[in-house]
Amino acid sequence: MKYTLMHKNIPVCNLEIDESSYIIACYEILNIAHLPIGTDCDNIVGSLQGWWKSRSIPKSRKGIREVLDKLNLHSSQQLLKECFGLSLSDQYWIKPYESKLDWAEINFFNNDFSDDIGNLLFGSEVSSPKINLMSPDITSDGNLKKRWKIINEKRCLIKGGSNPYQQEPLNELIADKLMENIGVYHTPYTVFWQDDEPYSICEDFINEKTELVSAYQICGVLKTKAQDMYEHFIRCCEKLKIPNVQQSLNEMLVVDYLIANVDRHYANFGAIRDAETLRFIGMAPIYDNGTSLWYNTLDRFINPDADIESSTFCTKLYEQLEYVTDFDWLDLSKLKDFSTEIYNILKHSLYISDDRCQFICQAFERRIELLEQYIEQSQNYGMNQIQ
Repeated sequence: MKYTLMHKNIPVCNLEIDESSYIIACYEILNIAHLPIGTDCDNIVGSLQGWWKSRSIPKSRKGIREVLDKLNLHSSQQLLKECFGLSLSDQYWIKPYESKLDWAEINFFNNDFSDDIGNLLFGSEVSSPKINLMSPDITSDGNLKKRWKIINEKRCLIKGGSNPYQQEPLNELIADKLMENIGVYHTPYTVFWQDDEPYSICEDFINEKTELVSAYQICGVLKTKAQDMYEHFIRCCEKLKIPNVQQSLNEMLVVDYLIANVDRHYANFGAIRDAETLRFIGMAPIYDNGTSLWYNTLDRFINPDADIESSTFCTKLYEQLEYVTDFDWLDLSKLKDFSTEIYNILKHSLYISDDRCQFICQAFERRIELLEQYIEQSQNYGMNQIQ
């Protein structure tokens, strides 16, 4: 079936999408400037198909297999056409060829959307005999149980945790309070409890005029990659004229080191673009911090001195500190006694023992010590270089 890829109400290109929701042809590029960032025009079909597939729920998401079985589908990508590919992260969608549909009539920023998919993903039954598939839950990525909900007219993302400790939602709240203490631009989180399980809530930081462009997309802007991925990312940001990148990365790398975040990959940080002018506003607030604080590590293996893995610019979090160009903004005294805050958040969980709370608090205090040592050593090295 033929569709037009739209950016709000701007036609971008004409596509052929098959019954399995795969892009199999691109007939015509109508507005090259409005193609998704990072699109490879030399391989337009493959590039757009990769981007299109990345909008679907991953097969590793908890609950998605049950949802697909109920709908008699074999992949979550098949769901994309049912909601026109609409998302709460950007303004792209597909319009049936020569249809009169208008973005203002169907976008999820200004219109209500169905709770059916979210209910199914959270294990609830749908009362209506016909499941309404007009939902941004179809275009949400990640492995954890999650759903979008309209709360007091605001679009909010609700996320659960994973076994054995169900710790990720609580980590989001801890990271929120940590960044608030040291003055880092971030997405605020709160936590609520349902059936003794914690869930995090954050408000969408994208609206009908803006969009999130992932670091993965940004890195596709330049075909020739530098050996150093940090350098490559900076060069791509310079090409796109994204402001204040280095300071934002300084903050992100320091925070990830402190909370031992092992999953800061290229799909959970990025930049915000004006969807109408196509100018970049700046880096996105830091978000998605749940895979931290030894969230799935057995108590006896919690070791703050270990070479903790990284998914960003290096294989280890410690190595990434070399990319921090400036520590003058960081006042670690503002994290004095922050371990008490951590303890007070974790202690409410039935999944986390008091011993585990203590281990995590002690490990976090050690991370601060290690960072202080690193900063002191780097400053002394700098002074020796000057002399």
